[in-house]
Amino acid sequence: MDRPTNQKAWFLVLPVLLLVAFSAIIPLMTVVNYSVQDTFGNNEFFWAGTAWFEEMLHSQRFHEALARNLIFSAIILAIQIPLGIVVALSMPRKGIGVSICLVLMALPLLIPWNVVGTIWQVFGRVDIGLLGHTLEAIGIDYNYVRDPLDAWFTIILMDVWHWTSLVALLCYAGLVSIPEAYYQAARIDGASRWAVFRYIQLPKMNRVLLIAVLLRFMDSFMIYTEPFVVTGGGPGNSTTFLSIDLVKMAVGQFDLGPAAAMSIIYFLIVLLLSWIFYTVMTNYERGGQ
Repeated sequence: MDRPTNQKAWFLVLPVLLLVAFSAIIPLMTVVNYSVQDTFGNNEFFWAGTAWFEEMLHSQRFHEALARNLIFSAIILAIQIPLGIVVALSMPRKGIGVSICLVLMALPLLIPWNVVGTIWQVFGRVDIGLLGHTLEAIGIDYNYVRDPLDAWFTIILMDVWHWTSLVALLCYAGLVSIPEAYYQAARIDGASRWAVFRYIQLPKMNRVLLIAVLLRFMDSFMIYTEPFVVTGGGPGNSTTFLSIDLVKMAVGQFDLGPAAAMSIIYFLIVLLLSWIFYTVMTNYERGGQ
């Protein structure tokens, strides 16, 4: 005979569900409402159906901003994941050096995003910035306000400085969870350094690497504050990502219908790509076991 299910636990999570409904679902429904309507002011709305979605999906402006986002996220993942692993492997496991390294790694993560953008905006200036002045002094023509490549170099370097610590700390958490007996067995068998990493350390970091990849992909794909503060989306539209373009459309141009449709498409793209990342990496992990 089956025991009756205790439903009292639902009352414990009910406040959380209500908070999520208020802070996420209700605003989302408002955006959905705007995405299928048009307005000419005076709080008068007219049914537009899927017109805004079709306009966005056929918009060259949207496609170019999406391409910039994909390229930026791919570069960020290609740099930060291997670099984070290397940093984690180089961190000490015992002694006072552990605390020092953890504090230093956590410092960039504590700085607000707008402050990070302001720091690198000044840091990259040719007249007073250390980076810009140094590059000019050694003969490199660097100006992130004028040159698109320099702008991309600046925001990529800024993001690597800001968020590689997160990947390193997650990888370090996976490394310190490995029992010492594994390393002792590897030394007895005469395993090389690469073999220890390939067959002991990397499998133990699979789950934290999955979290790191998902977090860094979502953060980099939705990046807004830092490049907006540093370049404002310029020069031209070279660093205008979807988030910046969305704000310009909604706030600057006050095109609520297209902006709402674009935000929903943006949300679905992030959700789809995150699901693909999660599925591929979990399947890889299961196949390696």
